[in-house]
Amino acid sequence: MRFTNLSIKYGTLTEEERFCINEHIIHTIKMLDALPLPEEFRGVPGIATHHHENLLGSGYPRGLNKQQLSIPDRILAIADIFEALTASDRPYKRAKTLSEAIDILAEMVSHGKLDSDIFTLFIKERIYLDYANKYLDPYQIDIVDLERYL
Repeated sequence: MRFTNLSIKYGTLTEEERFCINEHIIHTIKMLDALPLPEEFRGVPGIATHHHENLLGSGYPRGLNKQQLSIPDRILAIADIFEALTASDRPYKRAKTLSEAIDILAEMVSHGKLDSDIFTLFIKERIYLDYANKYLDPYQIDIVDLERYL
């Protein structure tokens, strides 16, 4: 273990490790920009590469803000974060339960990072539960107090 590992302030990754993980978006941009997409799919590269942006403009890779992010961009941001939080195939973190993941999303909404209307729809329509029933381990599916978020 290097000394830098002992000085990590948040999470478990060093800056170098986080850069390597975040670099996937650069590869995504390059690959998608090179594809000869038909007209109806011309917006897909933007949506796919904006999934780490947030409404405050502090995301990456472009630092886009609320006015610059489309509705599909905002939807994918919530879906991507929810999937990442609940994924059980990440060696660097434990998979969160539904209630833990929803709490984290709600906190991000309260800080202005995620779209509150889309989050409300995600909760009201129980989209999180449809996903959970298809893809999550049973131990992750716990009770979500919907009233806290509506």
